[in-house]
Amino acid sequence: MHYLWAGLGLFCVALAMVGVVLPLLPTVPFLLLAAFFFARSSSRLHTWLLTHQLFGSLIQDWQSSGAIRPAAKKAATVSVAAVFGLSIWMSAPNFVLAIQAVVLGGVMAFIWTRPNG
Repeated sequence: MHYLWAGLGLFCVALAMVGVVLPLLPTVPFLLLAAFFFARSSSRLHTWLLTHQLFGSLIQDWQSSGAIRPAAKKAATVSVAAVFGLSIWMSAPNFVLAIQAVVLGGVMAFIWTRPNG
């Protein structure tokens, strides 16, 4: 079972790395999942992720106080606006835009109501 958890953690880290360059793929949620999986499979991988120079502080902020840093909030907002703008530019059907507006609005409300890290 440890190999399954470790494999899922590595998969989530890979998705997070892709999410760094693709605005459609969130980075932090995948890192939080990876931390969850690594905590159940490998103390070495869990420690590596928590002490990672770029990602470790984001995960520790979330684990300690449910906080998201202002820079991450701004990056998420820009990404969400870009996705919604792209949908409008590509003339997505109105029902798709409505669904996106509700879902993305909910995501933004969640992000901006978290404490600052």
